[in-house]
Amino acid sequence: MLHILNEVYLTGFLISLGLFWTTFRSQVPFFPSRPIVWQKVAELIPQDKPIRMIDIGSGLGDLAMHIAKMKTASRIEGIEVAPLPWLVSVVRSYLKGNAAVFKLGDYRELDFAQYDVVFAYLSPAAMPALWEKAHREMSSGSLLISYEFEVPGVSPTFCINTTKQSIYVWEM
Repeated sequence: MLHILNEVYLTGFLISLGLFWTTFRSQVPFFPSRPIVWQKVAELIPQDKPIRMIDIGSGLGDLAMHIAKMKTASRIEGIEVAPLPWLVSVVRSYLKGNAAVFKLGDYRELDFAQYDVVFAYLSPAAMPALWEKAHREMSSGSLLISYEFEVPGVSPTFCINTTKQSIYVWEM
Protein backbone atom coordinates (compact mmCIF):
# COMPACT_ATOMS: atom_id res chain seq x y z
CA MET A 1 0.00 0.00 0.00
CA LEU A 2 1.36 3.40 -0.95
CA HIS A 3 1.44 6.12 1.64
CA ILE A 4 0.78 9.22 -0.42
CA LEU A 5 0.32 12.56 1.28
CA ASN A 6 -3.16 14.06 1.20
CA GLU A 7 -1.65 17.18 -0.36
CA VAL A 8 -0.79 15.18 -3.49
CA TYR A 9 -4.45 14.24 -3.95
CA LEU A 10 -5.53 17.82 -3.26
CA THR A 11 -3.04 19.13 -5.81
CA GLY A 12 -4.30 16.67 -8.43
CA PHE A 13 -7.86 17.63 -7.70
CA LEU A 14 -7.11 21.36 -7.97
CA ILE A 15 -5.27 20.92 -11.27
CA SER A 16 -8.18 18.89 -12.67
CA LEU A 17 -10.62 21.49 -11.41
CA GLY A 18 -8.62 24.29 -13.04
CA LEU A 19 -8.62 22.47 -16.37
CA PHE A 20 -12.12 21.06 -16.47
CA TRP A 21 -14.32 23.02 -14.06
CA THR A 22 -16.45 24.56 -16.83
CA THR A 23 -16.81 21.46 -18.99
CA PHE A 24 -20.18 20.57 -17.49
CA ARG A 25 -21.61 23.97 -18.50
CA SER A 26 -19.91 24.57 -21.83
CA GLN A 27 -19.69 20.93 -22.98
CA VAL A 28 -16.22 21.78 -24.26
CA PRO A 29 -13.37 19.78 -22.72
CA PHE A 30 -9.72 20.77 -22.90
CA PHE A 31 -8.50 20.00 -26.46
CA PRO A 32 -5.01 21.28 -27.34
CA SER A 33 -4.40 21.79 -31.06
CA ARG A 34 -1.26 20.68 -32.90
CA PRO A 35 1.48 22.57 -34.79
CA ILE A 36 0.14 21.41 -38.17
CA VAL A 37 -3.12 23.19 -37.34
CA TRP A 38 -1.29 26.39 -36.35
CA GLN A 39 0.58 26.35 -39.68
CA LYS A 40 -2.56 25.74 -41.74
CA VAL A 41 -4.46 28.51 -39.94
CA ALA A 42 -1.51 30.89 -40.46
CA GLU A 43 -1.77 30.17 -44.19
CA LEU A 44 -5.52 30.86 -44.20
CA ILE A 45 -5.49 34.31 -42.67
CA PRO A 46 -5.00 37.39 -44.86
CA GLN A 47 -1.31 38.03 -45.49
CA ASP A 48 -1.56 41.45 -47.12
CA LYS A 49 -2.89 43.46 -44.16
CA PRO A 50 -2.97 43.50 -40.37
CA ILE A 51 -5.90 41.62 -38.90
CA ARG A 52 -7.62 41.13 -35.59
CA MET A 53 -8.06 37.47 -34.68
CA ILE A 54 -9.52 35.66 -31.67
CA ASP A 55 -8.93 32.05 -30.68
CA ILE A 56 -11.99 31.08 -28.65
CA GLY A 57 -11.22 28.37 -26.16
CA SER A 58 -7.53 29.21 -26.53
CA GLY A 59 -6.30 26.65 -24.00
CA LEU A 60 -2.57 27.03 -23.40
CA GLY A 61 -2.32 29.70 -26.11
CA ASP A 62 -0.19 27.87 -28.66
CA LEU A 63 -2.17 28.81 -31.77
CA ALA A 64 -2.53 32.48 -30.80
CA MET A 65 1.17 32.77 -29.94
CA HIS A 66 2.17 31.11 -33.21
CA ILE A 67 0.02 33.49 -35.26
CA ALA A 68 1.17 36.53 -33.25
CA LYS A 69 4.79 35.61 -33.97
CA MET A 70 4.05 35.38 -37.70
CA LYS A 71 1.73 38.41 -37.98
CA THR A 72 3.51 41.03 -35.88
CA ALA A 73 1.39 43.94 -37.16
CA SER A 74 -1.84 42.15 -36.25
CA ARG A 75 -3.72 41.91 -32.94
CA ILE A 76 -4.04 38.26 -31.97
CA GLU A 77 -6.13 37.36 -28.94
CA GLY A 78 -7.23 34.26 -27.10
CA ILE A 79 -10.11 33.80 -24.71
CA GLU A 80 -10.38 30.88 -22.29
CA VAL A 81 -13.04 30.11 -19.71
CA ALA A 82 -10.94 27.68 -17.62
CA PRO A 83 -8.61 29.54 -15.23
CA LEU A 84 -5.59 27.21 -15.27
CA PRO A 85 -5.04 27.09 -19.06
CA TRP A 86 -5.68 30.84 -19.23
CA LEU A 87 -3.04 31.50 -16.54
CA VAL A 88 -0.56 29.21 -18.26
CA SER A 89 -1.09 31.03 -21.59
CA VAL A 90 -0.61 34.45 -19.98
CA VAL A 91 2.61 33.38 -18.26
CA ARG A 92 3.98 31.62 -21.36
CA SER A 93 3.20 34.62 -23.57
CA TYR A 94 4.90 36.96 -21.12
CA LEU A 95 8.00 34.77 -20.74
CA LYS A 96 8.33 34.39 -24.52
CA GLY A 97 7.82 38.11 -25.13
CA ASN A 98 4.92 37.23 -27.40
CA ALA A 99 2.37 39.87 -28.41
CA ALA A 100 -0.69 37.60 -28.13
CA VAL A 101 -3.22 38.84 -25.59
CA PHE A 102 -5.19 36.38 -23.45
CA LYS A 103 -8.47 37.03 -21.66
CA LEU A 104 -10.22 34.97 -19.01
CA GLY A 105 -13.88 34.79 -19.96
CA ASP A 106 -16.61 33.35 -22.12
CA TYR A 107 -16.47 33.96 -25.87
CA ARG A 108 -20.25 34.34 -25.91
CA GLU A 109 -19.77 37.74 -24.28
CA LEU A 110 -17.52 38.98 -27.12
CA ASP A 111 -18.65 41.00 -30.11
CA PHE A 112 -17.45 39.01 -33.12
CA ALA A 113 -17.85 42.10 -35.33
CA GLN A 114 -14.49 43.25 -33.90
CA TYR A 115 -12.61 40.34 -35.50
CA ASP A 116 -11.49 39.48 -39.01
CA VAL A 117 -10.87 35.85 -38.04
CA VAL A 118 -12.50 33.72 -35.35
CA PHE A 119 -10.86 30.35 -34.68
CA ALA A 120 -12.61 27.64 -32.67
CA TYR A 121 -11.61 24.20 -31.46
CA LEU A 122 -14.61 23.49 -29.27
CA SER A 123 -16.93 20.48 -29.49
CA PRO A 124 -19.89 19.35 -31.60
CA ALA A 125 -22.27 20.51 -28.86
CA ALA A 126 -21.04 24.11 -29.09
CA MET A 127 -21.11 24.49 -32.88
CA PRO A 128 -24.78 25.42 -33.52
CA ALA A 129 -24.68 28.30 -31.01
CA LEU A 130 -21.26 29.40 -32.30
CA TRP A 131 -22.64 29.53 -35.84
CA GLU A 132 -25.65 31.59 -34.78
CA LYS A 133 -23.40 34.10 -33.03
CA ALA A 134 -20.90 34.25 -35.90
CA HIS A 135 -23.61 34.56 -38.56
CA ARG A 136 -25.29 37.35 -36.59
CA GLU A 137 -22.18 39.37 -35.66
CA MET A 138 -19.29 38.76 -38.05
CA SER A 139 -18.62 41.20 -40.89
CA SER A 140 -18.76 40.36 -44.56
CA GLY A 141 -15.46 38.84 -45.69
CA SER A 142 -14.42 37.70 -42.22
CA LEU A 143 -13.54 34.06 -41.55
CA LEU A 144 -14.88 31.56 -39.07
CA ILE A 145 -12.42 28.66 -38.78
CA SER A 146 -13.19 25.47 -36.88
CA TYR A 147 -10.78 22.66 -36.28
CA GLU A 148 -12.34 19.22 -36.35
CA PHE A 149 -16.00 20.18 -35.83
CA GLU A 150 -18.52 21.16 -38.51
CA VAL A 151 -21.61 23.29 -38.11
CA PRO A 152 -24.58 20.94 -38.57
CA GLY A 153 -26.52 21.79 -41.71
CA VAL A 154 -24.15 24.57 -42.84
CA SER A 155 -21.67 23.75 -45.59
CA PRO A 156 -18.24 25.32 -45.12
CA THR A 157 -16.85 27.58 -47.83
CA PHE A 158 -13.95 25.13 -48.00
CA CYS A 159 -12.23 22.45 -45.97
CA ILE A 160 -8.56 21.57 -45.44
CA ASN A 161 -7.63 18.06 -44.41
CA THR A 162 -4.74 17.58 -41.99
CA THR A 163 -3.20 14.24 -41.11
CA LYS A 164 -6.07 13.23 -38.81
CA GLN A 165 -8.84 15.85 -38.83
CA SER A 166 -10.15 18.68 -40.96
CA ILE A 167 -10.16 22.45 -40.73
CA TYR A 168 -13.49 23.94 -41.76
CA VAL A 169 -13.66 27.53 -43.04
CA TRP A 170 -16.73 29.69 -43.51
CA GLU A 171 -16.32 33.05 -45.23
CA MET A 172 -19.01 35.36 -43.95
